[in-house]
Amino acid sequence: MNKKYAAIYIALGANLSNPQETFSRAMLALENKTVDVKAVSGLWQSPAWPPGSHQPDYINAVIKITTGLTPIELLDVLQDIEKQHGRKRGGERWGPRTLDLDIILFNNLNLRFLYRHF
Repeated sequence: MNKKYAAIYIALGANLSNPQETFSRAMLALENKTVDVKAVSGLWQSPAWPPGSHQPDYINAVIKITTGLTPIELLDVLQDIEKQHGRKRGGERWGPRTLDLDIILFNNLNLRFLYRHF
């Protein structure tokens, strides 16, 4: 039987297209990949980084999920969903984006090692 991990939180961010619609599509895509969305935060707006970059403000949210995927498998799924929504890696650092999905907590594990390798 596949283990279900709990206490996984994913940050969503976007400042291009229609972020709210993009977030809804991203959550549906996650549910199609053996991920159960358990809770969704409200949306909030934050200025783009760095200041003076002349980008639209970001719309942000956080979701709580459960899944049997490992951290690396989940990261692969997130990056695939970003790509499906027009995200291109290797471009401008802190540049505008259609979708950004980041694992912010996975069963209290320190996941900085994941992001150093991608």
